[in-house]
Amino acid sequence: MTSKRERAIVVSALKHAAPYIRLFKGKVFVLKAGGEIFADRAATTALMEQVGILHQVGVRVVLIHGGGTQSTELATALGVDTTFVDGRRVTDGASLDVATMVLNGQINTRVLAACRDLQIPAVGISGVDAGLIRARRRPPVEREGNSTVDYGFVGDIESVDADILQKQLDNGLMPVVSPLSCDESGTLLNINADTVAAAIAAELGAEKMILLTGAAGVLEDASDPQSLISYIDRAQLDALKADGKLADGMLPKAAAIDSALANGVRRVHVISYNVPDSLLLEVFTNEGTGTLVVSDIAALTPAEQGDSDS
Repeated sequence: MTSKRERAIVVSALKHAAPYIRLFKGKVFVLKAGGEIFADRAATTALMEQVGILHQVGVRVVLIHGGGTQSTELATALGVDTTFVDGRRVTDGASLDVATMVLNGQINTRVLAACRDLQIPAVGISGVDAGLIRARRRPPVEREGNSTVDYGFVGDIESVDADILQKQLDNGLMPVVSPLSCDESGTLLNINADTVAAAIAAELGAEKMILLTGAAGVLEDASDPQSLISYIDRAQLDALKADGKLADGMLPKAAAIDSALANGVRRVHVISYNVPDSLLLEVFTNEGTGTLVVSDIAALTPAEQGDSDS
């Protein structure tokens, strides 16, 4: 039997969550989770249990997954070299084969299996399916020092057909999206999952985009986990980048965050999947666990800025 104190805690938690449930019911949340989360069965289950609760209280969830960790591991096992430039993967033909196996095969299926176990009505889809993501191959990019880098079979998004996802959401389904796509001629292209999440969030008019990562959130000092920034706006995020304070893996995330906010997404959250129940805490409490990013801090409510008296 539960004690009176335990019952009181449960009732208090439900009462505090109720306003958020009313606020977010029927709204679209776009979640992006790195592939490293799904390398561990327990971590996968812990995350998907939280996602399932969001779905069950009426939040319309679209989950985009990455697969960088598994792609690197499989590439190493197959003797395929892996190269990164500014936090982005260079994808040659062999690397593309690896990404296809990992993203559309291993990880997407693993997430769907976890959803089946938790009775979440999920459907797997990639950017290739029904023309969800239309992309073009990225041309060589000039870098400082008059050098150029060819990212290979990496795509830049031209458009997202949000209606494909909207129909699934309208039918009570949760899309689980692999970021693989292709161009008009059918050439497969690998796209950064953060970039895909931002584009989908913008097209769906998402209430929130939530990036789940190994880091605690956006850090003032990338080498100091204690330097977590609770809330920040686009200008401040850009200043961190200009000052060289964002580590390689955070650079594409910063670009995705800026793109999402610039295209109408109201709130972007960067949270750690290593913090127990971080997703639920971020959504259903004022305090949250990571970093909240907005277009302008002046638009934040006192509660969102941590004013306990509000």
